[in-house]
Amino acid sequence: MFENKVAYITGGTKGIGLGVAKILADQGIRVAVSGRKKEDVESAVALISEDSSKVLGIVSNVRNYEDEENAVSQILERFGQLDYVIANAGVGIFKPVDELSVEDWNTMIETNLTGIFYTLKASVEELKKSKGYYISISSLAGTNFFEKGSGYNASKFGAVGFTQAAMVDLRNYDIKVATIMPGSVSTNFNGNIPSEKDAWKIQPEDLGNLILDILKMNPRTLPSKIEIRPAKTK
Repeated sequence: MFENKVAYITGGTKGIGLGVAKILADQGIRVAVSGRKKEDVESAVALISEDSSKVLGIVSNVRNYEDEENAVSQILERFGQLDYVIANAGVGIFKPVDELSVEDWNTMIETNLTGIFYTLKASVEELKKSKGYYISISSLAGTNFFEKGSGYNASKFGAVGFTQAAMVDLRNYDIKVATIMPGSVSTNFNGNIPSEKDAWKIQPEDLGNLILDILKMNPRTLPSKIEIRPAKTK
């Protein structure tokens, strides 16, 4: 069912984004991944598939709307269409609110919230053509607040609200919109170094398989907001 389909994954050079990209590419989906650093993008492309004709690496910062417009243009030039968009790029800075700087706040809001808007804004006309799918990767922090999380919580609460409102707007064009809210995932996020001690956590490929399950669902169904957490704690 995925023959000739094209997916764009922001923040696709490591962690969740890279794991999702590998799973989608394994299903024959042509994949474009973006990241801020050229060397990371090039490394990710080599990891995603041995067939370089089916993978496109793009240097883009989701905080810059022109970058995202350019990313979509590159995808169309290379693959001619865009079917699935996974807005995954994100960042977390965890400090008490009185220690959180204006720069810290702007970094999280502009990446985690404004960034997913820019990605959708740049791609929505193509998704109208393909009757495609837009999925944002939020977090359980989008519904559960915690100490030292004021900026991160604000960005992720906003991301959930934005995506759900976009879902209502865009289903009139047969575009399906969903947000996935993971708990603890084994990635390099927030300085973590994945190891055997993280075996209890959600793995990036688990989220890739979840996205595949969503894409395979009968078109009459729309799982619009999905919470996913480890089955057990440490």
